[in-house]
Amino acid sequence: MKTKKILVALLIIALAVSAIACGGSSGPLDMTVSIASEPQTIDPQLNSAVDGAIMINHMFEGLMKWEDDGNGNAVLTEGQAASYTVSEDQMVYTFTLRDDIKWSDGQPVTANDFVYAWQRLVTPATAADYNYMIEMVENASDIMAGAKQPSELGIKAIDEKTLEISLVAPTTYFLEVCAFPACFPVRQDIITANGDQWTFDVNTYIGNGSYKMTEWVHNSYIKMVPNENYYDYANLGPESITFQLMDDQNAMLAGFRSGQLDFINTVPVDEVSSLLESGELKVDPYIGTYYVCFNTQRAPFDDPNVRRAFSLVIDRNYIVENVTQAGQVPATAYVPSGINDVDANADDFRTQGGDWYSVSPDDYEANCEEARRLLAEAGYPNGEGFPIVEYIYNTDDNHRAIAEALQNMWQTELGVTVTLSNQDWAVFLQTRKDGEYNIARNGWIADYNDPTSFLDMWITGGGNNDAQYSNAEYDALIATSKTTTDMNEKYQALHDAEAILNSDSVVAPIYFYTNPYMMNPDIKGKFYTSLGFYFFNYCHY
Repeated sequence: MKTKKILVALLIIALAVSAIACGGSSGPLDMTVSIASEPQTIDPQLNSAVDGAIMINHMFEGLMKWEDDGNGNAVLTEGQAASYTVSEDQMVYTFTLRDDIKWSDGQPVTANDFVYAWQRLVTPATAADYNYMIEMVENASDIMAGAKQPSELGIKAIDEKTLEISLVAPTTYFLEVCAFPACFPVRQDIITANGDQWTFDVNTYIGNGSYKMTEWVHNSYIKMVPNENYYDYANLGPESITFQLMDDQNAMLAGFRSGQLDFINTVPVDEVSSLLESGELKVDPYIGTYYVCFNTQRAPFDDPNVRRAFSLVIDRNYIVENVTQAGQVPATAYVPSGINDVDANADDFRTQGGDWYSVSPDDYEANCEEARRLLAEAGYPNGEGFPIVEYIYNTDDNHRAIAEALQNMWQTELGVTVTLSNQDWAVFLQTRKDGEYNIARNGWIADYNDPTSFLDMWITGGGNNDAQYSNAEYDALIATSKTTTDMNEKYQALHDAEAILNSDSVVAPIYFYTNPYMMNPDIKGKFYTSLGFYFFNYCHY
């Protein structure tokens, strides 16, 4: 933390002698943005964080990609694929690759590069959190379970430019999966020669995207420049994009106001209201849920009554109105609004699924009374005998403010003591993944527009199952949702699964996200998907 703050200070001082893009500029653009601190990884198959995905999206590209619709919104289109066909039963996709696709070192991208990457994703030894992302592909589940070999995955190169992918059931969101970072191609020769270290050296971090990495000064910045071997190189925007790795929100805002940063997507809590009022802070839609995650395998949170009690006393209205203040919506359940249900013309999944609890201010005291009853039933009347537990969060003023609000609510309404532990981002992710916690800040953003993106993460042993949750009935419902060819059966299974998640009180949803940001008004061409991905590769003055 101390090192980062010194670096930030030096960067701001350096403004006085640097020529960074600022208001009124024209000509070549060297763009500087800050979206997070040091990423845990920028390996496409191993990354599971939004910040890492944004960076990877600039340096790699999948069969499909996100493209600007002309209004700053991202739409899905062909990427490395020139075209694709789908069989009549919606079970076989055949992609024809572009003739002009190359890696950043000039080697051609082939169908076999995708085969290797997808097999790597589901290989147990890779230990990819997102291995289940392609569970709809033939034999993927058996490979992840160790029952079949990666070579048996239902993806094959017909020739260097033709890729055939066989599914176990029709999957409406499959093309979105093909645009997701975990499914981007990677180079087998590079990874074989360099192992886990391949991402850290600019000479071995070979991508197929629009930009390529030229510098990575850890805990300081990642710099990338246009990839001259990219098929649309002539139309790319910035001469460089530098991701400043920062977590001090005051320094980020100061850097933006001084012109040292062109884009930030987090600001100090006490500045949100005035920045929104002035119009400097913009808000994008965001399909995601901010929630508290309980370690369901560690006492006292191995008791659903305890988890339910901790959830019910959260005053969600207070948090969104007085803490976050950026248009977030109090969460009434886990899967957020805006997710498709079986009929795209009908109500969305959240409306169809109903609420887990009331977020009406009039019902808050009743929620608290029910919480105290549940805690007493669990053996802790008025909090007596309840052990001191720890809540972990990562370095961010917003997360700290929410943590302090939760700490006060749990103390005041339940009579329990919760200590707070602030951890650096990479440490926090690993601690949560390893289950070395009692309660943790958590959040999930849709990887594609389907409730599966939120619900399949809680299967037993799932790579993103930080709650260490296990329920055989839940697992069976998720399996049904992924193998049935009947869309009504699929969505009913998902609704039933979410009901179990509620009954077991695995998580305590707090609010549905929005995505606030500030951007240099002289820069145009940024586009965005409500999955949380920002694209700067076509920005210009």
